[in-house]
Amino acid sequence: MTEPPHKPRVLLFTGEGKGKTTAALGMVLRAAGHGLPALVVSFIKADARTGEIAACRALEGVEVRLAGCGFLPRDGAAPRMADHRRAAADGLRAAAADLAAGRYRVVVLDEVCTAVARGLLAEADVCEAVARAAAGSVVVLTGRGATPGLLALADTATEMRCLKHGFDAGCPAQPGVEY
Repeated sequence: MTEPPHKPRVLLFTGEGKGKTTAALGMVLRAAGHGLPALVVSFIKADARTGEIAACRALEGVEVRLAGCGFLPRDGAAPRMADHRRAAADGLRAAAADLAAGRYRVVVLDEVCTAVARGLLAEADVCEAVARAAAGSVVVLTGRGATPGLLALADTATEMRCLKHGFDAGCPAQPGVEY
């Protein structure tokens, strides 16, 4: 007798502290170690030369897609905001199809919370994509400013809180630590 399929598991890592993407990529590493296919869709970020992208691409069964145009301006009024929105929408559309098809056991939507909070994606569109994920899949949402709808969607939510950061002490971004 087989067990009925389980609904998708949804984890959310948010907050102002460091470690959201790192925690999600730790889950990808675990999945790869178990031979489970994983997908990382990185919203906002656009630099394929980071250590985490290189490492993920070296793992068998792990696919990485960049669905962003780089860092967002603070005021959100830059001329490229339409490009940011388009890239995020394209990334979500492709991820939604993969989620529904069950192609991957673990899907990380990196910085998706930020994309929603900053108006690149509609909260309802992200919630719908996650709600349609195949049974037995694990969906991980990361980013600052998780909205109430995204929090409600998650069965596990963690807030990273910054107690102290090296930038404040003059430590520059460092390979292997920040990228």
